[in-house]
Amino acid sequence: MTDVLIAGAGPTGLMTAAELALAGVDVTVLERRTGPGLPRPVGLQPRTAELFDLRGLDTGTDSDGPSGHFAGLPVPLDHSVWHTRHPRVLNRTQDDVEAMLAEHAVEHGAVIERGHEVTEIETTDDGVTVDGHRARWLVACDGAHSTVRRLLGVPFPGRTETYVATLAHVRLAAASDLVPARAAHFSQVTRQANGYWSMLTPLGDGAHRFVFGSTTTQPGRDAPVSDTEVTEALTALYGAETRLGEVYGASRFNDATRQLERYRHGRVLFAGDAAHIHPPLGGQGLNLGVQDALNLGWKLAATVRGTAPAGLLDSYHDERHPAAERVLRHTAAQRVFTAPGRGENVEALREIVVDLMRTPDGNRYFSGLLSGLGHPERVPDLDLTTSAGPTRLSALLHDGRGLLLDLGDHPTPPGFRGQVRVVRAATADAGYRGRHLLIRPDGHAADPADLGRWFG
Repeated sequence: MTDVLIAGAGPTGLMTAAELALAGVDVTVLERRTGPGLPRPVGLQPRTAELFDLRGLDTGTDSDGPSGHFAGLPVPLDHSVWHTRHPRVLNRTQDDVEAMLAEHAVEHGAVIERGHEVTEIETTDDGVTVDGHRARWLVACDGAHSTVRRLLGVPFPGRTETYVATLAHVRLAAASDLVPARAAHFSQVTRQANGYWSMLTPLGDGAHRFVFGSTTTQPGRDAPVSDTEVTEALTALYGAETRLGEVYGASRFNDATRQLERYRHGRVLFAGDAAHIHPPLGGQGLNLGVQDALNLGWKLAATVRGTAPAGLLDSYHDERHPAAERVLRHTAAQRVFTAPGRGENVEALREIVVDLMRTPDGNRYFSGLLSGLGHPERVPDLDLTTSAGPTRLSALLHDGRGLLLDLGDHPTPPGFRGQVRVVRAATADAGYRGRHLLIRPDGHAADPADLGRWFG
């Protein structure tokens, strides 16, 4: 018997496990893979990097990383206007992110059982049994083709795919002048030619990420990716001078858009791709799942411990369902500009949106949308001075507890419990100087008057 079982050891499942373990909850992760994910590149959006900072996870910095894009339009997004320490998208690989999060989760007491494929689930009013493992709660983080969702018969409504594309990690034996020489803005590494569209991004050491699709033929979603298929696409797009050396990882993806109507079904909660899927436009998938985990973890932990006020766990759905819905809508909008064979009406709209993105307010809007920094309750990682000396706001949240931050001289509300720290500090930031903030474990600010609503 454990408190929480998690299906899936991808970034969402591992982050959820780490949050629960940090709060002292017994948690076991069940993962069918025996090792980490593929070394495929992923982009950590600025808000995700900020959330990792909240737990002391070192994501590093990329001074020359991509600035982000909307639909590949040729206007870089300026994230620095949001007062962030991570103004660029951070280039990482899936396996590195998973290794970092697995170490973090295990360090705090989580158990990861690899080589365990979920095959049977039984739910009751007071718990869940998964292949003989008994728990009070189950969190499904097992991806777009969620086994948990299928076994429980939970509908996954939405729009089916209109295309299937291929993601291949390749090394080139030779390259023509059409092959991009360095990583650049999305709009500078895309190409359409001879019935294909693609994005080819150099990764260093001769490696490239090759995303491509055909405007005339559609491979099966589960069909294996052959060297012949990759070679034909490279030749059509980049000329016969471009020759394939090797394919060291490949998969398919599509543009299906789906979302659960409810993220909670009795004692089972859904997060990440198990709860929502969308086209991979703007690099949102991993980031959306990690943000689900930060929102869910502390709320489920309080529920397990019996300290959660009424409705706290339900607020996970209430807050994260609209957040994913916004991503589904803006990725749908991006499809208009990225679809092959755009007509003159789309080109006219494209010109208008590009002009809008070149204005300060327009660029700020799109930047906040894609980076996650535009959330109204987000608090930047302020430089602070406390009685113990200088620090950063993120350092005060490493323990995963709530924080009552007094940047002025305010009375402390009575009746709070031990899961909230009280810190008096000063800041040079004029926008926050003198304020009184209740900061939740996920980094969102709330009114100190609502202390009981969030922490009992």
